[in-house]
Amino acid sequence: MPEYGQRGHVQVYLLRHGIAENARPGAADRNRALTPEGKKKLRDVLRVAKAAGVEPGIVVTSPYRRAQESAEIAREVLDFKDALSFANCLVPGGDPPDVWAEIRSLRVEQVLLVSHEPLCGRLLAYLLGCPPLDVEFKKGAIARIDIEPSSGGPRGSLQWLLTAKLAEGAAK
Repeated sequence: MPEYGQRGHVQVYLLRHGIAENARPGAADRNRALTPEGKKKLRDVLRVAKAAGVEPGIVVTSPYRRAQESAEIAREVLDFKDALSFANCLVPGGDPPDVWAEIRSLRVEQVLLVSHEPLCGRLLAYLLGCPPLDVEFKKGAIARIDIEPSSGGPRGSLQWLLTAKLAEGAAK
């Protein structure tokens, strides 16, 4: 079996959760929900992503509520029929090499990862083979990184990065 499916590479779609409610005193950060505005903007982004050919073989999400809600919206908009998968490595303080190990274990051609900042920016830089790169990953944004198999760390190629603001303009 090829390491990354039939074509020999993997398309990683990295989605930052949509706009979430503000933290409340005494409430756990992991329980913050998406706002109605966050849900709408996320749907706009995902509709454009679907038109660009996003068809994940698996959707893996952080266990935090706002990420799970974002992953459910992705399931709906992208017509993904399977159950969501969960990975603790996708929490805000996750470690990019751990996420890379998770990606390598999946053996699919397209994977959608739903996560948070600061991990999304750090992970994008890591997957591009440039960990010092500073990336501001906006809420509800999605990026596509193509990664060829290698024996070392990832050396991906950024194909596109779509923000909610750009998706809103495309929808008009």
